[in-house]
Amino acid sequence: MSLGDIQLSLRNAVVQGDFAPINSLLLGGRTPEHRLEIHRRHYLTSLIKALLDKFPATIWLVGSQFVTEAARIFVAKHPPGAPCIAEYGEDFPTFLATCPGAEKVPYLQGFAKLEWHVGHVAIAVNEQPLTIAKLFTVRAEGWPDTTLTIQEGVRYLETSWPVDELLNIYLAEKRPDRLEFEQSDVWLEIVGTRGEFRIDRLAKSDFIFRKSIFEGYTIGDSAEKALEADRNFDTGRALVAFATNGLVATVGQRTREGQ
Repeated sequence: MSLGDIQLSLRNAVVQGDFAPINSLLLGGRTPEHRLEIHRRHYLTSLIKALLDKFPATIWLVGSQFVTEAARIFVAKHPPGAPCIAEYGEDFPTFLATCPGAEKVPYLQGFAKLEWHVGHVAIAVNEQPLTIAKLFTVRAEGWPDTTLTIQEGVRYLETSWPVDELLNIYLAEKRPDRLEFEQSDVWLEIVGTRGEFRIDRLAKSDFIFRKSIFEGYTIGDSAEKALEADRNFDTGRALVAFATNGLVATVGQRTREGQ
């Protein structure tokens, strides 16, 4: 076996429990594969714990047993695709929603996604925000092709349930006597840095505009998307509000093809 084959076989033994290709290379004792199984159990346990640590509010919402069992299955089916464990689990909220019993909590996926975003923005380190004066050094004719880089600690989430209300209850550590929780579309902007965060509700058109810029679209393209949702959308007002909130880091220009 080549070194690459050995590495792949060892990986499959730890991640998938497939010991057969690597057994002949294991030495010491009658059942050396048992020692490798220790590493496999440690691998699984570590990833499950990493997921549970990222979703304490979700555990509060649906219970430790449900989330732990879902995490066990998720880890087995979806090993990490990157070396940074902090990035592991982004797809877990979507997976949770497919687990038996999740249909009883139709807002589970949105709630878990919100918690994922909060966990990431709260540890972000933002750049010096772009000032209004710097933003408007771009000439008016250049706005359609202008791009903006958004601060690291900003995320956007559209859900069909007001999951931000539930998260506020969890954070307050005090259950209300009565909660009217009805389905309704909400457009959320999650902003954080250095251990702090806030969750703001946006109008649909503002959400579309900001999220489009966040995804790399030009101001012109983002404005067109927002206007489809609200023909009265004011791009200038939206830009000023965006920059005033300190959410823009840098400004750039996209060159048209052929220029």
